[in-house]
Amino acid sequence: MNVSVFIPHIALQKYVLNLSTIHAILPEGIEEVVTPYPPTPFQSLMFYCNHRISMGKADENTFDKQPLSVLVGPQIRRVNIKIHQQLKAIRVDFLPGGLYRLLGIPMHELCDGGYNALDIFGIEMKAVNDQLQQIEDLHEGKIIVERFLLNQATRLKTYLPFDGALYTLFKKNGTIPIEKIASLSCLSLKQFERKCQERIGMNPKLYARILRFSKAYRMHEAHPECNWTQIAYEAGYFDQMHLIRDFKRFAGVNPSVIEQQLLATPLRMQKDLPC
Repeated sequence: MNVSVFIPHIALQKYVLNLSTIHAILPEGIEEVVTPYPPTPFQSLMFYCNHRISMGKADENTFDKQPLSVLVGPQIRRVNIKIHQQLKAIRVDFLPGGLYRLLGIPMHELCDGGYNALDIFGIEMKAVNDQLQQIEDLHEGKIIVERFLLNQATRLKTYLPFDGALYTLFKKNGTIPIEKIASLSCLSLKQFERKCQERIGMNPKLYARILRFSKAYRMHEAHPECNWTQIAYEAGYFDQMHLIRDFKRFAGVNPSVIEQQLLATPLRMQKDLPC
């Protein structure tokens, strides 16, 4: 699986964290694989270049083919992803609160869902989708997507101290007390909590838990040789029991089960996500 991560154009850096190109070809003789995909702290735009994935809930056996471009809101529950022969995609991860600043849609309305981006962006997205089906390489597609994002940047809502405070929580993987982050946002704790519901779709304590959990999960994908005690420590957990609790909450199973599920697939979908 080949993943390249790019720093966005300077004009995008107030709402876009990064752009990635993803190319994976399944081993010969394997037509499709299913891989777990627990929640991450990212709200994203995914663009599929001819080779779309299918997605299903962790507790169901059905999978739905995804649109050519998908808007991913805040995620709390795990999904499973099915890759058919190969994957060619371009991913846009937004800064915390960045998707709200772009769309003006309360993020709790998009919780645990993937939405056809065509329904939200209309004819502009159709033009991007059409162009991406004609590209020869993913770098060319990255330029098309970046141009689209630059055109959208004129719609952005004002950057507030809240956004800077939330980014601090993000960079520290949820290990800073929420009261301190609220203070950085120049809001009372109650005001900060309400703003989080609007702009990231959940309360700040839940977001901090997902930040810690996601770091632990990505560490396991990237470094399976590390034991869970070491991962718990590196991700900022008080002890391994707190890590197991969050795995059951967000992945639906304990860490040893996830470990076995990953052994059954050649793909690691989150190991290259930014930490």
